[in-house]
Amino acid sequence: MARMTSDSRKLANIISWGLVDFLWSAMIMLVILIIMFAMNWQLALIVTVAIPFMAVIAIYFRRKILLGYRESRKINSQVTASYNESFMGAKTTKSLAIESENSREFKEKTYGLRRASMKAVLFSAVFSPIMLMISYIVIGVISYEGGRSVLGVGLTAVISVGTLYAFIEYAIRFFEPIMQIARILAQFQQAQASAERVVQLIETKPEIHDTDEVIAAYGDLLAPKKENWEPIVGDVTFKDVTFQYVDNEVILENFNLTVKAGTSVALVGHTGSGKTTIINLLSRFYEPTKGEILIDNKNYKARSLHWLHKRLGYVLQTPHLFSGTVMENIRYGNLDATDEQVISAAKAIGADDFIKEMEHQYQSEVGEGGNKLSIGQKQLISFARAILADPRILILDEATSSIDSESEKVIQDATDTLLKDRTSFIVAHRLSTIVKSDLIVYLSNGKIVEQGSHKELLAKRGAYFELYKRQFLTEREEKLADVI
Repeated sequence: MARMTSDSRKLANIISWGLVDFLWSAMIMLVILIIMFAMNWQLALIVTVAIPFMAVIAIYFRRKILLGYRESRKINSQVTASYNESFMGAKTTKSLAIESENSREFKEKTYGLRRASMKAVLFSAVFSPIMLMISYIVIGVISYEGGRSVLGVGLTAVISVGTLYAFIEYAIRFFEPIMQIARILAQFQQAQASAERVVQLIETKPEIHDTDEVIAAYGDLLAPKKENWEPIVGDVTFKDVTFQYVDNEVILENFNLTVKAGTSVALVGHTGSGKTTIINLLSRFYEPTKGEILIDNKNYKARSLHWLHKRLGYVLQTPHLFSGTVMENIRYGNLDATDEQVISAAKAIGADDFIKEMEHQYQSEVGEGGNKLSIGQKQLISFARAILADPRILILDEATSSIDSESEKVIQDATDTLLKDRTSFIVAHRLSTIVKSDLIVYLSNGKIVEQGSHKELLAKRGAYFELYKRQFLTEREEKLADVI
């Protein structure tokens, strides 16, 4: 955010006027230098000799100023990040009573920004006086040597007092643009530090991208070639998939799973078992380190990212809504959908009931990030958004974790109908939500321990049976406690 706002603004301000001032000053210097050579080339040489010395000093200070501004812009990003954390974690900060600790850390960052900025500003402040001093030393030499030439004892031909006066006046005017250029150069170093950060952001390549051959066939995000997009059936195969994050331990190793189109697959297991990793790999947010993932018996890398994502429906554990109305947020699932289709999708999962109770119904504002709605209501809207997209592959990542039991039943009833003939992957900790799944895969440390239907796994009386028994007893105790 700091690069997109602060750095971009600084870069724009300096370039917009600094470049114009720089070119104007350079033109004035060139014209004055030609006039001085025409008046007295020997005295003009004195001015010309000073230019290389000033250039060397400018290069030295340029490096120092640039390093200072690079450091200050880097720390400025850390300060911006600290602002964001403070806003997002305000409730956590208050509940843990760690205001003083956060304040101390923030002061350290701001003091670091102050030190780096002062260092850069100090070099900028010293740069101009040094250039000014050199300028007047040169003017002093010209006055001395020109005065001797007026008296007829100098190294140059005899000149009049008027000529000397005019030459000194031109010399002063010559160094005024130099001072202007020195100031602009100092600003340009600040602009360069900002430009480096902005360009680095622009030139950052996504780790997951399509090959040139795929782009030629399917197009890219901005120019998709939808006429070449094949229809999707929904068969999914994980073939000897190994995955690990950079410099981390292996999460999945030689993972194999075959899912036929229309199958409902539930992924269960303890935290860190690899459930979310499988979902992220299927969505191609990551790609396998080894092995391949096939969709309809074709490696999904052979098709475009846009093709895949347009055919996926993804309901996150923590839903995110955009500022706007309820209607607009549901329509993000399919921007071409009519109002009737949006309302139909909302009715299908039971969101229509609470929406109609709102003041402006489907035209009600949800607020920034959906802060005017409860977690459960936001989840229902995100579910309706996914259904409106009519995906062939639907992913529910803890989709009912934030919804009360009554709302969960509404979603479960709708899901039974809506998931028919669709391939679906469901990640859930509450096993009661996945008992109707066609296939339940129990994972541990990235490996399949058991797989089968709910009844089949209970009959095995293995790991899934023990997990279900513990959770069933826990839920039963909670219900008894509520009754008491």
